[in-house]
Amino acid sequence: MPTRTLARCAFFCLLAYTSFGQSNRVRDFNRIGWYVYNGDHKVSPRTEIHTEYQWRREDFIRTWQQSLARLGVAYQLLPRVKVATGFTSLVTHPYGDYPTAETGIPFPERRLYQDLQVSDTLGKVALEHRFRLEQRWIGQLSGREVTDWEYQNRIRYQATLNLPLQGRTLENHEWYLTVFDELFIGFGRNVGNNVFNQNRISGGIGRQFKDNFKIELAYLYQISQHPEPEPLSGKSVFEYNHGFRLNLVYDLDFTK
Repeated sequence: MPTRTLARCAFFCLLAYTSFGQSNRVRDFNRIGWYVYNGDHKVSPRTEIHTEYQWRREDFIRTWQQSLARLGVAYQLLPRVKVATGFTSLVTHPYGDYPTAETGIPFPERRLYQDLQVSDTLGKVALEHRFRLEQRWIGQLSGREVTDWEYQNRIRYQATLNLPLQGRTLENHEWYLTVFDELFIGFGRNVGNNVFNQNRISGGIGRQFKDNFKIELAYLYQISQHPEPEPLSGKSVFEYNHGFRLNLVYDLDFTK
């Protein structure tokens, strides 16, 4: 199917990119812990309100990395196709050896996003493809005040795989494996050399307690390119972050 072809193309483009110019990079290694809440709350047979918060920590839990809050609405267009749109508020704190918050002061980011989600099955494996288009406004600071907002565009592709460990379908009080890979590509004005923005790979285990309540614990590996080069060498700064992602999924049905 077309989404599988696109996923293969994205993978090989990423592989080619990461293999090129390795010597022209400054590497920054960090240990991260992401604590995530997700909720899709049904308000009509086809419409859901999406709520999300991510408490992202550096050195697993000791210090701030980022704080992210997201609110959106999704519509079930077809049995396997969902569209969504929403708003994201993000604050990035200084962390690592080459912090993007170079002044030592956290800076904000505001986003609008539009999603196309396609679900599929392959035997007992549940697959989901998500294509996300983002419009980003990144706060430019003077002291502690935001004096301007830099606009950027970004497109994201995420492939998620869930595999039940007990039977062919996932039932309540059962375990499952979960894996995802997400590629971020910047485009348009103000992107500069930051076309490859980042890639995230995660894999771990989850448990479905009820249809609307799951908990997942997974290893997370993040490669992220900074928008600005390292000032002294002029080389691109790449973060290689590894750690874990604890995800709580709790959905409500307001139509009942």
